[in-house]
Amino acid sequence: MSDTPLTGKIAIVTGGGAGIGQAICVAFARAGAKLVCLDIDRAAAEKTATACGADTLALSCDVSSEADTKAAAAAAASKFGAIHILVNAAATDDRNGTILDITIDEWLRVLSVNLTGAFLMSRAVLPAMIAAGGGSIIHIASQLGRVAAPARAAYCTSKGAIIQLAKAMAVDHAAHNIRVNALSPGAIETRRLVLRYGDMATARQLAGPKHLVNRLGQPEEIAQAALFLASDAASFMTGADMLVDGGYTTT
Repeated sequence: MSDTPLTGKIAIVTGGGAGIGQAICVAFARAGAKLVCLDIDRAAAEKTATACGADTLALSCDVSSEADTKAAAAAAASKFGAIHILVNAAATDDRNGTILDITIDEWLRVLSVNLTGAFLMSRAVLPAMIAAGGGSIIHIASQLGRVAAPARAAYCTSKGAIIQLAKAMAVDHAAHNIRVNALSPGAIETRRLVLRYGDMATARQLAGPKHLVNRLGQPEEIAQAALFLASDAASFMTGADMLVDGGYTTT
């Protein structure tokens, strides 16, 4: 793969204001892509855009809103003329709880962002991607889409469903030269782990040993996997779930 495998490509990344989404934006920019960084937090999206350079558009977008996703796709096509890559990395915070503990509103919010958000953003982008002659769509899932964890019913459900969404979309849009894959990280050192464990040191102590490599992952490691899936190096890969989980699901 060349040093700039995404030269000439236009990419949209949701949840690009922080964590994995931000790392993907930076990696794509370095690989030559022009970017549209979407985040519900406009200031966070703009901060990422500054780090990525001049060919980056920062927009506020609530991916659970059909109007927002349509507006974002239209703005991307208007500015850059085409859309070749979509990464659905937006995810909402979820608190620990079984289905007896969490409220229906909490359940629906997790599904509306993590799952329906990917559905809506893909629907908004697909016409422009088809018109451009094809592309790559990447849904950021999780190792918890493969295996369950205690008190994470809503999150596990949303991530398992998004892996299936990737497979179904891959079948439906292969004839359009569009590849659709899921990318499933293990536990990654982001703000979400701090929210769950209280601080990163505790997260490293408790969650790190659950991985065969005996540590947490870094956002940049997931970004490199996303870069591969977005590039022509992965031209024979569609309908797959790419695990980058430090061996979490092996045992």
